[in-house]
Amino acid sequence: MKFGPETFGELNAEDYDVLHDPGTTDESVALISEIAAGGRVLELAIGTGRVALPLVAQGLEVHGIEGSPEMVAKLREKPGGDAVPVVIGDFADVAIEGPFDHVFLVFNTLFNLTTQAAQVRCFANVAQRLKPGGTFLVETFVPDEEKARSGQNVRTMKVGFSSVWIEAALHDRVGQRIDFQRMRITQDGIRMVPLVMRYAWPAEIDLMAQLAGLRLKNRWGGWKREPFTAESGMHVSVYEKSAFTD
Repeated sequence: MKFGPETFGELNAEDYDVLHDPGTTDESVALISEIAAGGRVLELAIGTGRVALPLVAQGLEVHGIEGSPEMVAKLREKPGGDAVPVVIGDFADVAIEGPFDHVFLVFNTLFNLTTQAAQVRCFANVAQRLKPGGTFLVETFVPDEEKARSGQNVRTMKVGFSSVWIEAALHDRVGQRIDFQRMRITQDGIRMVPLVMRYAWPAEIDLMAQLAGLRLKNRWGGWKREPFTAESGMHVSVYEKSAFTD
């Protein structure tokens, strides 16, 4: 099976909002709305609108790119979801009418682009659509060297009286790739939900941004602006396009 821009939605759209807890959604919305400060905003991989719709409710003009028509259909079912402009396509390459004051990509979705080349193209695509002085916010996990060294791991994600959700992963340290298989075992049977990620360390992501003409403005270890340290398991990084043009 080839994992493409549309695959995640094809596999997850139907029950995405039910199975994925809100987590840090409120915190991410608060920080993004503060950074955006009323500007024109673009969300890459807008999905079912978990972040976009709360931002719209705060008065922001939000546009989206999404690879999965199924995810967009779920967005459209929600109050206000039919009014959010969305372009269907691969956020690494798709053209969308700009410019934008702010762009954001959260929930590790940069890593859903399964090659370094695609991730580099993503930054270039964003830079082309940002206004001078505009920002690009990226949230990802920090790769776990210990897990990568082991080559594989299995963990239990959820347990209930009538179900269990187990995740198995194989790590390719050379390709910086993780192949996941998530098995949802219920009384009705077993459902397998694969996921492929190509991870990158913060320094590599910084270089992708630099190649696109963006500079690191801020980096935090969480949505509440926690300091980023060697112990941080995630980072929220904000890149800025130069306010000066040739």
